[in-house]
Amino acid sequence: MSTVRFLPPTPRRTSDAVPALVEESAKACLVVLGSRGLGGFSGILIGSTAVALTARGKCPVAVIRGRTEDGAPPSTGPVVVGVDGTPTSEPALAVAFEQAASRGADLVAVHAWTDFASITAHTYAHQSAVDWDAMENREGEVLAQQLAAWREKYPAVTARQVVSRDRPVRSLLDNAENAQLLVVGCRDHGGFTGMLHGSTSQALIHHASCPLVVVHVTAAR
Repeated sequence: MSTVRFLPPTPRRTSDAVPALVEESAKACLVVLGSRGLGGFSGILIGSTAVALTARGKCPVAVIRGRTEDGAPPSTGPVVVGVDGTPTSEPALAVAFEQAASRGADLVAVHAWTDFASITAHTYAHQSAVDWDAMENREGEVLAQQLAAWREKYPAVTARQVVSRDRPVRSLLDNAENAQLLVVGCRDHGGFTGMLHGSTSQALIHHASCPLVVVHVTAAR
């Protein structure tokens, strides 16, 4: 059974919040941050805390963004997850399918592939020679293969896949516009690009229109 832990109020400066939260994250299954800090601090401040935690935290980080008219986070719409087509997306998929199942929501898996290493600078310079339809079909097959095991594990979850020839941030923001939750993986080092690049999760922390869960790949469990 998961344990809810509340950090007691302390006279710590705001700059000390990150080390305290990183320490607590080692014993937690999830760290949750609001979109505004205590005392009216701006979203930029809480965003910087979330950015630091996605890089250093030991568990997934949820940033509660987006509000309905009654002030609550969105409770309708799908769960959207970013997928890069590699095994490193598995932790984010695990969180996304679990959340979709518990909420009775559909799941939308977004695979944006223009940023990936398979598209070289030479290719960009000769786009007229690229068979984009064939490439999109191939990327769709990669995504379908990655979702197959999760669809089998969660048969009650209706999972739809979106293959987008676009920047990951833009594609995820567009698809999550009416979502109740957005889930992405993050890895800040090791040569990964696209969905797992740290800059993607950082941009989403500041601009997502719904609650966001960032799963740090090396720390996900």
